[in-house]
Amino acid sequence: MSARTKIIALLTSFLYVCRVLPAGAAENNVVVPQAETESADSVFYLLDELDVVAAKQNVAFREMPISGTIVRGADAERMGVADVKGLSTVVPNFYIPDYGSRITSTIYVRGIGARMDQPAVGLTVDNVGLLNKDAYDFDISDISYMEMLRGPQSALFGRNTMTGLINIRTLSPMEFQGWKGTTELGPRQLFKFNLGFYRKFRPNFGLSVVGSFYRRDGEFKNAYDGYSIDKEVNGSLRVKLIWSPRPGLHLSNTFSQSLLRQGGYPYENVETGKISYNDTCFYKRHLLTDALTVSGDIGRVKLVSVSTVQHIDDNMTLDQDFLPQPYFTLTQKKKETAVTEDLMFRGMTSDERYKWLAGVYGFYRNMHMNAPVTFKDYGITQLIELNRNKVNPYYPIRWDEREFPLNSRFDLPSWGAALYHESRYEIDAFRVQAGIRFDYEHVAMRYRSWCNTSYTIYNNPTGQLPIPQDCAVYRRENVDLVESGDLSNHFFMVLPKLSLLWDIPTLWASNLYLTVGRGYKAGGYNTQMFSDVLQQKLMRFMGLGGEYDVNDIVSYKPEQSWSYEVGGHFNFLEDKIQLDASAFFIYCRDQQMTVFPEGDTTGRMMTNAGKTRSVGAEISAYYTILPDLTVMATYGFTDARFIDFFDGRQNYKGNRLPYAPSNTLFAEASYLFNVSKKFKEHYFALHLNFSGTGNIYWNEANTLNQKFYGLLGATIGYNTPSWSVEVWGKNLTNTKYYTFYFMSIGNEFRQRGRGLDYGLTVRARF
Repeated sequence: MSARTKIIALLTSFLYVCRVLPAGAAENNVVVPQAETESADSVFYLLDELDVVAAKQNVAFREMPISGTIVRGADAERMGVADVKGLSTVVPNFYIPDYGSRITSTIYVRGIGARMDQPAVGLTVDNVGLLNKDAYDFDISDISYMEMLRGPQSALFGRNTMTGLINIRTLSPMEFQGWKGTTELGPRQLFKFNLGFYRKFRPNFGLSVVGSFYRRDGEFKNAYDGYSIDKEVNGSLRVKLIWSPRPGLHLSNTFSQSLLRQGGYPYENVETGKISYNDTCFYKRHLLTDALTVSGDIGRVKLVSVSTVQHIDDNMTLDQDFLPQPYFTLTQKKKETAVTEDLMFRGMTSDERYKWLAGVYGFYRNMHMNAPVTFKDYGITQLIELNRNKVNPYYPIRWDEREFPLNSRFDLPSWGAALYHESRYEIDAFRVQAGIRFDYEHVAMRYRSWCNTSYTIYNNPTGQLPIPQDCAVYRRENVDLVESGDLSNHFFMVLPKLSLLWDIPTLWASNLYLTVGRGYKAGGYNTQMFSDVLQQKLMRFMGLGGEYDVNDIVSYKPEQSWSYEVGGHFNFLEDKIQLDASAFFIYCRDQQMTVFPEGDTTGRMMTNAGKTRSVGAEISAYYTILPDLTVMATYGFTDARFIDFFDGRQNYKGNRLPYAPSNTLFAEASYLFNVSKKFKEHYFALHLNFSGTGNIYWNEANTLNQKFYGLLGATIGYNTPSWSVEVWGKNLTNTKYYTFYFMSIGNEFRQRGRGLDYGLTVRARF
């Protein structure tokens, strides 16, 4: 049997047996590139050449003028970090609240972020730079490492990286060979299982196939029907190929597919203290990505090409009023496909003091969306009929249908292109880095919103309400409303960055740095406002109120920032203490913020909030007290405030930005102790951790807030070279806290954070 036939047979049998299976083990160390004079087996897999972020950095972040945090695979396993949301627990000034569903993916870094549309942070997973924030939250199997770079990364990485970049790499078949499996069990029928196969078929060719499956019943119940709200089932499959056809030429392709079905949106009514709504809420998603990375040497230039395809097909269905009465529901179905190409050139000059990088980037994506808002009986009565009949009780109306949709359909194509360059020059202990990016983006929207319904006008001489049964019909009105059009816009940005780093001569592997950079988030369109546009047009049809100006209410401008940072990386006591510290100032213009329109409306919208500034500091420390006892801690402080924001009713100048925490804290102590001298690689491990977050303001007026809260966690495990068992617990004190607050049609809602959780995890390698 040929090698090709064996591979095909192996893949077929694996997919048949495993179907969709979750995640687990990852090695604690990254492969170290060797000189090309060694054997092909030891040199062909050069991680830096196959990682787009590493290719642009070229050195470890602690040797760069940048703030960053890296979590190795073994640490991610121990802390239960399998997604970006878990990473935010460890990183200072990095906050992802757990609320709603996985489409939410709200991210705040150093006080900057947004609840919808464009993110302030980029995400790259196995070289796929995800363009849609809706796809950020998914489980990742067998993580090799996760790194979070804070500060503006726009000069090299472009749009939506104004406050940082998250880079995640999964395990390679060149790092580990064999099978890796993980099983996790816990309350509420928690079951998590993943299985990975890793093989080097030749010294220059490797393959890995990893499948995962996860299910769990919900923690929150709907008081309306007694059912669990936030159940979740998801599964994924990843196939990675690594090939080096000859020295100096390396190829990597990673294909990933995931399926998700979950409930979610356990929003508690503040007045009643209950989660109670009558219509179904759920989120479904199919995510597919593929990245082909090619690295090769052309003379004195190293060329790296990263080509990606990403596709999202999802459905978010909501009881949008979150009340037990039948007001209205939203169903948002979208299909989005995007392709990107990043072509990088790195100079290999004979002068070691000077290094340069240049590149060209382009993307195209197109989204098709259907988003009808369906008015139900109670909503028709309360939001339409009562308002209309109060104005004219002598000719009151009654809707003929007790349920009707406000339909909206969108096509949202966009494309962009960029040129970028960075030069680095070393003079003794000093290093100067200067970069610039020319970024162009074109966005468009073709929309059509329509409503076909009818109502009856009655002759009511007494003006008595509700409408008496004996009222005569005056006439019937057919409602046929259409709102359609084409909108387009384009943005051009020049994104410079300048850094200065000084290697401290008297302190080994330590440095100080200063960085100045510009960043931006792209502008776009508020698709969720079209139901309100049509609703207002309907009210106008009946002689009430006015109409929105589509151009004013639907579009929002790019957000722009200048960021200034000073910091350093320090090593003490022969590397037993590693310390990173930084202070920053960010000035934002046209900051994008999510608001809910006033009155009895159904949508939410993005608006540009004038000017804001954010100032703060962060520190990370790692201390090896004894060979088997280590302590780490991270702390971030942010003071983010409005400089200029008037929403038409109130001036919020000087107030803190909502939803972004002022403090983030994480601390962990780890102790390992051997079972016996005979079994040196068999040991018990005890890990205690504490994470804290707050204060968080929930509104622009700063009248509502979540005070600082802390969560205690612990893990105790027994480890051998081939298997391990862990018992873990989270929020051991069952601390009560809230992760989200909002208002809708005059009602206040909030989501409670997750309580006490625990489980058992078993891992095996063979």
